[in-house]
Formats: sequence, C-alpha cells, structure tokens
Amino acid sequence: MNYALHEVLEVHEMAAFKTNCLTKSKTMKALVTDQQLKDILQQDIDVSSRQLQEYASILSNAQQ
Repeated sequence: MNYALHEVLEVHEMAAFKTNCLTKSKTMKALVTDQQLKDILQQDIDVSSRQLQEYASILSNAQQ
C-alpha cells in the first residue's frame, strides 16, 4: 500500500509521541507505590506497546 509523504510523517510523529508516553509510564510505574496506579500504568504500557508495533508495521509497509 502506498502512503503519501504527509501520512508517513504523521505516523512517525505519533510513534515518537507514543514512545515518549511509554517511557514516562515505565518510569513512573517504578516510582509509584499505589497498586491501583501501577495497574493503570501497566495497562498504558501494554496498549502503548501494541500501538507502537502497529505503527512499525505501517511504516515498514509504507517504505516498500
């Protein structure tokens, strides 16, 4: 599938933002003591990881 340049750049931008969010969630999870907050952060880590995999798949298909 061919994507326009602006679409590829948007996915790059979303991936960069999501990477920052993932890093923050992982860091904060190590620092918090409240179990409920840790659970929320773990859910965010799981979702963000899946989204980054999807972005990587889109980007690899766009470069073919």
